[in-house]
Amino acid sequence: MSSTVELTKENFDQTVTDNEFVLIDFWASWCGPCKQFAPVYEKAAEENPDLVFGKVDTEAQPELAAAFGIQSIPTLMIVRDQVAVFAQPGALPEAALTDVIGQARNLDMDEVRKAIAEQQAQEGQQAPQG
Repeated sequence: MSSTVELTKENFDQTVTDNEFVLIDFWASWCGPCKQFAPVYEKAAEENPDLVFGKVDTEAQPELAAAFGIQSIPTLMIVRDQVAVFAQPGALPEAALTDVIGQARNLDMDEVRKAIAEQQAQEGQQAPQG
């Protein structure tokens, strides 16, 4: 039984909305580094049963890949409270993946939301007038 969830455009929004912490591995069957990363990702999923580990097959789900501007695969994305808090292309070694998960767990989401709000406010102020 795989501990990862196959994400499609049908179940993606629901998965991200229903779970406060979702990891997403964007991959494709033809991608060598993706194949190397897959067992590392599976192992992390087994070690973090309280988190949702999703996989997006970019071949089968091009709309999802496009929606997130995925340029290269594998790309790991972490979404907390429907906010993407981490996104990085490349197959992470096990230690790095463990570290990233730990950092994401320790994020203060109130701080993150505050920073995003401030950033959006600044961008709003910089919009050309008239």
